Amino acid sequence: MVAPLKPLKWYKTLGNKKGRLEAGAFIVEGDRAIRQILSISPESILEIITPEEPPPVFHEYPVSLLPESRFQSICHTRTPQGILAVVRLPADTYSDSLPENPGGKILLLEDIQDPGNTGTLVRTAAAFGFTGVIMTESGADPFSPKAVQASAGSVLSIWLRRTDEYPDRIRELKDSGYTLAAADVDGKEPPAVLAHRDKIILALGNEASGLSRAILTMSDYCVGIPTDREKAESLNVAACGAILMYLGN
Repeated sequence: MVAPLKPLKWYKTLGNKKGRLEAGAFIVEGDRAIRQILSISPESILEIITPEEPPPVFHEYPVSLLPESRFQSICHTRTPQGILAVVRLPADTYSDSLPENPGGKILLLEDIQDPGNTGTLVRTAAAFGFTGVIMTESGADPFSPKAVQASAGSVLSIWLRRTDEYPDRIRELKDSGYTLAAADVDGKEPPAVLAHRDKIILALGNEASGLSRAILTMSDYCVGIPTDREKAESLNVAACGAILMYLGN
């Protein structure tokens, strides 16, 4: 049995942001999510940990075998899936600067609190051809265990930036030709305004309070999804984002 590369307590610290930043790594749990990482960024996988012999596809990486009880002690999900990977944290996630070529479609997540919503929106953005996601420091960390689980391994598929300098970055993007579309429960513009645009930023706001006045004022369009508000006051932010990203294709 090969011992883990680090003490068990080190793996447990990857469940919090400080531990991830100090280690430069995060945890991905489950065979399917790890295979997704493998297909996107195989060089980012640092170690495989499992209670039993892993599939051959993972044999090129350092593999540590742990008894089931010890394996479960370093898992961060309620129902461990039998295998986890330690993955290198992208260097620029917590940078204030955007990539040199940010791409055509960008998602802005302003103060999204639920890591499950954050991970789901990252996964959805990747699925619908968005190239990057800007999110706020006060929102959920995309590399927290619950967010990574919700992203199903898509968290490395697109660039991510988590910064409180996001209003300045949005202004820079608008100055370079991007359209800012704000999703709002009282938005008057139909989702169709998002379609067939080469450069667009879709902004989604906090689950309870929505987008800030600053982003709404800055937006070119305020988009709403027609719903029966007598039966449901509003949509979950992840559902809203999925609908708008699909219709924006």
